[in-house]
Amino acid sequence: MTRPMSPMHTTEVGAPAATAIDVVKLYGSGETAVRALDHVSVELVRGEFTAIMGPSGSGKSTLMHCLAGLDTVTSGVVLIGDVELSGLSDKRMTALRRDRIGFVFQAFNLVPTLTALENITLPIDIAGRKVDQQWLDTVVMTLGLRDRLAHRPSELSGGQQQRVAVARALASKPELIFGDEPTGNLDSRTSGEVMGILRESVDTLGQTVVIVTHDPRAASYADRVLFLADGKIVDELRSPDADAVFDRMKTLEK
Repeated sequence: MTRPMSPMHTTEVGAPAATAIDVVKLYGSGETAVRALDHVSVELVRGEFTAIMGPSGSGKSTLMHCLAGLDTVTSGVVLIGDVELSGLSDKRMTALRRDRIGFVFQAFNLVPTLTALENITLPIDIAGRKVDQQWLDTVVMTLGLRDRLAHRPSELSGGQQQRVAVARALASKPELIFGDEPTGNLDSRTSGEVMGILRESVDTLGQTVVIVTHDPRAASYADRVLFLADGKIVDELRSPDADAVFDRMKTLEK
């Protein structure tokens, strides 16, 4: 089945949305240096949902931060589409993150004084761009937020706040959405709803989603799960179910 493509995609589904080639990330120097990523190479395919898992300290958040341009690599190459990140000035890196990447964090990071709608359109407003009303309506409808747009974060449940955060990530039509433990603060039912929404954004809106999670149920919504241990990708599961993910994680944590 060919997935529909959202308006932001100029490249075909199946082309790399982001690529890491032989990436090393060291923290500190000399004998006390910590090797957070150890010669990692991975391709994140456009129009796919990828989950990154691993024991604590395995390098999963570091990998996501390097892929998203939130952290620099010690050596190796990171590309968003065909743009290499290492050569970009701070200004161009900021513009690339703003224009091509959406973020969903464990802490919802909503502005408490703004309504849900104002929070959703905030990055677009800051960039001085015009909101694509048709796309915004599609996102709001997909996420079930139409009746909540005038509410402030304090008037929303945790699940509704995370929906607003997902809508904010989608609203600017990014090529990639990165989620750092996006269900970490949610109960299991709400967590399932948010993961279902991210899945829907891939299937219906043609989005590319990458999350870091420790939750096998959350990972089971992905097309592909990458497992890290000691800064290396050590395994991969396609079309995972929660039990298979849980078994693989148990093996890694031994």
